[in-house]
Amino acid sequence: MWLKPEEILLKNAFKLWVTEKDNEYFVLQRRRGYGEGGGGLTGLLVGTLDTVLDSTSKVAPYRILHHTPDSQVYWSIACGVTKEEIVQHWDWLQQNIMRTLSVFDSSEDVTSFVQGKIRGLIAEEGKTCLVQEDDPEKFREAHLRFEKWFELPPGEKLVTYYSCSYWKGKVPCQGWLYLSTNFLCFYSYLLGAEVKLVISWDELWRLEKTSNVILTESIHVLAHGEDHYFSMLMHLNETFVIMEQLADYSIKRLFDKESFQREPLKKPRLEANAKSEQFRTFFRLPKEENLLEVHESFLWVPFSHFNTLGKICLSENYLCFASQDGSQCHVIIPMREVVNVEKPDSSSRALTVCVRGKRALRFSEVRDYQRLANTIRSRCGINASPQHSASSEVMCCDCFICAILLLFKLHPLKEKMKEQSWNIHFSEYGRGTSMFFTRKTRDLIVRGVPEALRGELWMLFSGAVNDMATHPGYYTELVEQSLGTSTLATDEIERDLHRSLPEHPAFQSDTGISALRRVLTAYAYRNPKIGYCQAMNILTSVLLLYAKEEEAFWLLVAVCERMLPDYFNRRIIGALVDQAVFEDLIRENLPQLVEHMTDLSFFSSVSLSWFLTLFISVLPIESAVNVVDCFFYDGIKAILQLGLAVLDYNMEALISCHDDAEAVTILNKFFDSVTNKDSPLPPTVQQASVGNNDKASHISVDISELIREAYEKYGNIRSEEVESSRKRNKLYVIQTLEDTTKQNVVSKLRVTSTGLEQASQYVQHFLSCYWTMNSPALLHHDPSLAYLEQYQLGFQQFSMLFSLLEPWAFCSIKSTLSLWVFRLIDENQDGLINFKEFCCALDTLYTGSFTNKLKFLFKLHLPPGNLSIKLSGRGKVDLQAYLKQWQNEILKKEESIKDLPRINQTQFIQFSKTLYNIFHGDPEEELLYRAVAHVTSLLLRMEEVGRRLQEPSSPPESKKPANSTVGEESSTEESSTTPESSDTSSSHNSQDLSETEWSFSFEQVLASLLNEPAIVSFFERPVDIQTKLGLAKVAQLKSKTNK
Repeated sequence: MWLKPEEILLKNAFKLWVTEKDNEYFVLQRRRGYGEGGGGLTGLLVGTLDTVLDSTSKVAPYRILHHTPDSQVYWSIACGVTKEEIVQHWDWLQQNIMRTLSVFDSSEDVTSFVQGKIRGLIAEEGKTCLVQEDDPEKFREAHLRFEKWFELPPGEKLVTYYSCSYWKGKVPCQGWLYLSTNFLCFYSYLLGAEVKLVISWDELWRLEKTSNVILTESIHVLAHGEDHYFSMLMHLNETFVIMEQLADYSIKRLFDKESFQREPLKKPRLEANAKSEQFRTFFRLPKEENLLEVHESFLWVPFSHFNTLGKICLSENYLCFASQDGSQCHVIIPMREVVNVEKPDSSSRALTVCVRGKRALRFSEVRDYQRLANTIRSRCGINASPQHSASSEVMCCDCFICAILLLFKLHPLKEKMKEQSWNIHFSEYGRGTSMFFTRKTRDLIVRGVPEALRGELWMLFSGAVNDMATHPGYYTELVEQSLGTSTLATDEIERDLHRSLPEHPAFQSDTGISALRRVLTAYAYRNPKIGYCQAMNILTSVLLLYAKEEEAFWLLVAVCERMLPDYFNRRIIGALVDQAVFEDLIRENLPQLVEHMTDLSFFSSVSLSWFLTLFISVLPIESAVNVVDCFFYDGIKAILQLGLAVLDYNMEALISCHDDAEAVTILNKFFDSVTNKDSPLPPTVQQASVGNNDKASHISVDISELIREAYEKYGNIRSEEVESSRKRNKLYVIQTLEDTTKQNVVSKLRVTSTGLEQASQYVQHFLSCYWTMNSPALLHHDPSLAYLEQYQLGFQQFSMLFSLLEPWAFCSIKSTLSLWVFRLIDENQDGLINFKEFCCALDTLYTGSFTNKLKFLFKLHLPPGNLSIKLSGRGKVDLQAYLKQWQNEILKKEESIKDLPRINQTQFIQFSKTLYNIFHGDPEEELLYRAVAHVTSLLLRMEEVGRRLQEPSSPPESKKPANSTVGEESSTEESSTTPESSDTSSSHNSQDLSETEWSFSFEQVLASLLNEPAIVSFFERPVDIQTKLGLAKVAQLKSKTNK
């Protein structure tokens, strides 16, 4: 590998290099301790030094230096892993450079020419190189070490690397941490002791930052039940963010094939993604927005009359500001709302942004204020659109649905008092999309939102107002396209329509039901990946009570796609993750409850409906909407806080419980007793879903007081901590789900009891093809299928994996037998092998009876396993009928040996060869060979006798030549695939045979082999599966070529 020329002073240096070749201008050297002679103690010391100092010499022990006769300065220009590689570079220099150097008069000109030539070679290589980094030269060297040390597949791409210490037991090993697309790797070499670690990202159970007495700060990784700690990192936070992104990337690739992007991952892109995710989550922005610029500045806050310090965050369509001085003030300004950017003030480095509604925001002390002003102007010019003008103002004046207001007469006094408080707030802090969010805003939310403003504020706090403003007419188009469609989602929607708040009058008429149908159907049409899930109907019903139909749709989008990610799908992963976060918070904030109930899984089962429906399904509707208010303002943090408050309120009763059923009863009674004294609804509606007897037997609790208590006691929980905990627990939840699902899958397989114990281990090796094989195996992953069939391999991946795991080493990767096995176990003939098919085949070979093993090998040499290449090209031989017949046989619960087709001459010869291959290398190989020969001779004699006995009933001679001619033209393999060859009647088969052909039934082969004790004992001999699996795992991580 050519290197960027670097100056090296050899005078008085340690004798670490040995000169192999030299001439007037170049020197070829070998690192001491490598190559011939080893080096003894010197070699160990040199190797340790190379690893600790991150020397290229550890993996490239050969180098070429350039020098001139009158100088002691040398320049490194090339390195090589092998002597052959470095000799190629040496020869190139001899042929292309040496002749040219003689024309230069001075040493400086020679050195300048050589350096320019080498840089030109590196530039040419860089054009085709897949690896690009800020420092390409240093990164190329690191990538070379990564490939050499870990021997991963050639397509594996290094993302970044760091110097760190890895704690193996109580002893730290100084080395290098390498993070690639699919693997976390570590390498250390100290005094001859080599430490090498390779962990696939999809195997991680935990990834977190930790600290203790010994390790002040470290990164903890849990994989395969083992804990790994990495410390002494110069940039620990940066390293952790990259690791989080790569782990999350592997999860998305596993569960979200459609949106999975296969572009090469790079460190800058991963860091930018992490910042953009945090930016979108905090400001509730659409997922298309990316953080482009960040500027520190002061913002003039008119209601407080002072400048607050914070950061300006700029994306494609939004200008946002968040304070950093503890005032908890932030504001979101859509570019579509900006009408002007005034001329910047150079004295205070300030710029003023004018928005609709005659409002202006003044940012001061902005370092690059002139460029920021120009950027905002350009983006406003691009994004401004007449149809979006005054969108927020329209929303403010008429945003509520009149279902409740028309059906009931509200309590005007309480509602007017709430509205007056909010109007005062709007006059001070603004109204609409550019409103200031402050502590006072949260205080008003906790006290309760007036019915008339609830829809408007939900739209504002959730960010749904921006989605609707930037997609005019989108909902109407969706409704038109989705109405009349019939899918599984629409069927489920129709079934649940009348179960959505059935006690509420708004959904006892066709008006409410029709609106609910349109919103749910439109969303299922928009996002078929989610479609429709239970609990969406309950949530949407509440949204429709306070928001217009289109607004309810966009609120549903915000909840499902941003605020509660991965909640509404088949596995409800998001809800399970938040339950794990909830358990962590219980351990931290309610230690008394933890001491009494050591198993917190009870709270997970109880709280699932809390998270899925935002407490709507457990609280009376008039109380639940107050919880929804807090949720749209603070996100999942509000639900977690309220959950802690509920458990804290019932602490004494829960501690005194004797079983889970009693605890559930206590919580249900508590929820039934929650009331809303400020609710404008009449008592008949408030008590529609709650029994009067239950209310009388329990002291009532006001929802506003409960929420206030939740914020007072647990308001110190930060949203950033919740998001961090979500990421940490997501790995654990997914791995737990995977393990549970694998165990369920294994238990459903039709395998023997012994095979059942090993089947779960097959899963890991089967799935490893998705991450360690250099192939597009992910293209075959379909999460919509049953787990048994989700993961599928093509022939290339199958042959590599099967050759590692099959017990007798009779199938090499490129052998014809491997193809036959693939065709045989491919039950649905789709050209892919799923886990069920793969596992059942291995179970037969490892733990099946002698008869089943022999039947597998026998069928291996019949269609569809043994198909000639000619047939696949011709396509329309009578093969379809035979394949259909064969598939029907496979689908039978129990296959009778009498149903198997007869094996013809060519197939039997190949069957015998397969037995010879299986027995090759066995200690009793000679005895087994003689047994096979004896069986073959016996079967031939039996066939000859049978033919002679049936000669009088054979067909006339005139009919034989036709069949014989067809057989000669279509070859023996083709004749074996015709329907006649699969006839189970031995008499019919014998009539179709010519004088030179013979065939055997499986019963004949089995009976003959059972008379050979050596063969029977060989197939009944147990195979050490654990050793085979261990060797397979090691082999999978090795490269095709060992250097």
